[in-house]
Amino acid sequence: MSINISTDKQKLNIDFIHEFLTRSYWAKGRTKDEVRTSIEHCLNFGVYINTTQIGFARILTDYVVFAYVMDVFIIEEHRGNGYAKQLMKAVTECPDLQNIKRWMLATSDAHNLYKQFGFDAIPDPSKIMGKLII
Repeated sequence: MSINISTDKQKLNIDFIHEFLTRSYWAKGRTKDEVRTSIEHCLNFGVYINTTQIGFARILTDYVVFAYVMDVFIIEEHRGNGYAKQLMKAVTECPDLQNIKRWMLATSDAHNLYKQFGFDAIPDPSKIMGKLII
């Protein structure tokens, strides 16, 4: 089965994305309005079989210096078909992102996927700071 990957925000199924994210370990409790707002302010990749959405990725970027990869998923029933690899290939090869020098992401369980696209542990994490509000 072949998939289509699109950055057209109009094609995104917000209900589908919200339903998946609210069950994920990283976005539990995120409201539909929060999902909608995050999509409005990012470059988004929808993954489709025909017109049915089966996956998603969201990139927070300034298109010059930095890109943060977030909310990457393929729904359970379509995993194991290489679709996540195709999605990450589309993200990393997107013409609009070719000037980016610093890419980041966080994952608890998909290290092997991201390593195939050049992601690795930060060499000196002492330089990276964060602020987490719970």
